[in-house]
Amino acid sequence: MPLPTILVADDDRSIRTVLSQALGRAGYQVRTTASAATLWQWIEEGEGDLVITDVVMPDENGLDLIPRIKRARPDMRVLVMSAQSTLMTAVKATQRGAFEYLPKPFDLKELLSVVERALASPARTLAEPAPPETEERMPLIGRSMAMQDIYRIIARLTTSDLTVMINGESGTGKELVARALHDYGRRRGGPFVAVNMAAIPRELIESELFGHERGAFTGATSRNPGRFEQATGGTLFLDEIGDMPPEAQTRLLRVLQEGEFTTVGGRQPIRANVRIVAATHRDLRQSIRNGTFREDLFYRLNVVPIRLPPLRERVEDIPLLARHFLDRCREDGLPAKMLADGALERLQASRWPGNVRELENLMRRLAALYPQETITGDLVDQELAEASHDQEAETSEILAKEPLADAVARHIRHFLAAGQDGMPLHDIYDRVIAEVERPLIQMTLAATRGNQIKAAAMLGLNRNTLRKKIRDLEIPVVRGVN
Repeated sequence: MPLPTILVADDDRSIRTVLSQALGRAGYQVRTTASAATLWQWIEEGEGDLVITDVVMPDENGLDLIPRIKRARPDMRVLVMSAQSTLMTAVKATQRGAFEYLPKPFDLKELLSVVERALASPARTLAEPAPPETEERMPLIGRSMAMQDIYRIIARLTTSDLTVMINGESGTGKELVARALHDYGRRRGGPFVAVNMAAIPRELIESELFGHERGAFTGATSRNPGRFEQATGGTLFLDEIGDMPPEAQTRLLRVLQEGEFTTVGGRQPIRANVRIVAATHRDLRQSIRNGTFREDLFYRLNVVPIRLPPLRERVEDIPLLARHFLDRCREDGLPAKMLADGALERLQASRWPGNVRELENLMRRLAALYPQETITGDLVDQELAEASHDQEAETSEILAKEPLADAVARHIRHFLAAGQDGMPLHDIYDRVIAEVERPLIQMTLAATRGNQIKAAAMLGLNRNTLRKKIRDLEIPVVRGVN
């Protein structure tokens, strides 16, 4: 059997050389070119088994070439590589029929793995037409490897209606990801309806989701469609799904299983023609162990999980994000500002508990409150210090108002209420104790910088007892810190 031939198109000589050598060592025949015209000529002549093309080339955009390749050679797999590294690049590559999108710089082992998978995969039909080209604002900002992984997942999901679960801390952009899945997906022509589970009173949540009939309850003077009906043909975004009460969880599970629902007070089933995207900042597996979230519902929602990294895990994106927010401030009529190198260093050194939302708010304050055209590191330090002080004061005020016993009692009531709503409850004593013990031990270990001897002394525990609790509670241990 002849060796597969790979056609490489990139106007960067060094990349052509590296790819030619790496692919040659892997046992492939390789032909390289700096132009899209030559690549197209080879395609028309029946050359090659797989294409690796750059996006930006002197004579043509590589993305524009993909549909022509797929029409002429439907069995030809195309890998796209780009230094632009944006969500739009990933989406366009996927929707135009690319097998995979690789942001530059990429790992050669990853490239070879993708080449092997592409050659072994069945031929893929031409993707559905991409949405009309627009100059709309980029929905997601960042070129870190963590964000590149998210871009590729979103791009792959634009051709399906799979249910998605987005997990991430507050302020990481979960709704932006949900909107991107909708705006570039098959249901982009339908409505995008967002519901925040934490913001709806418990007694109204079923009516809010599924609607109600006239006379269904006191005050129901007319029929009211719920969010499922409002989202027909589009996407229903269930934000903070971990705060959904048990009775609503049961109804949502039934909708996902049966594909239909009834309004409150109604009898006629209504088809649920929506794509579900859920999001939470909670650890739902822990909620399952606590008995506050249904395991069967979790697996129905967690078909495709997406984890959004906190800002502290992608600090290389902070300069890009900060400048983006300052540009938006200028568009909104605020004075134009520049960031000094020292300011960028301070921004990248922060922990950002509020994540991207906190960074955006900081940029708005700096643009609005200071006359200087250039934002210095000292100004950033001043604003971050004030924000931290305000947050600590607010936390102290809350703690002062709510004694520990009251906080524990509130959570115990939540456990017991879950049992009254039909959720399985067992071993409540052990679970409540574990809920208190875990953060207590974790924070004590953090205070002692991982020193278990000091932590045991602070807790009044035998060192072996502490070790057993760390093991039983599955608490991560930092080794070698004194």
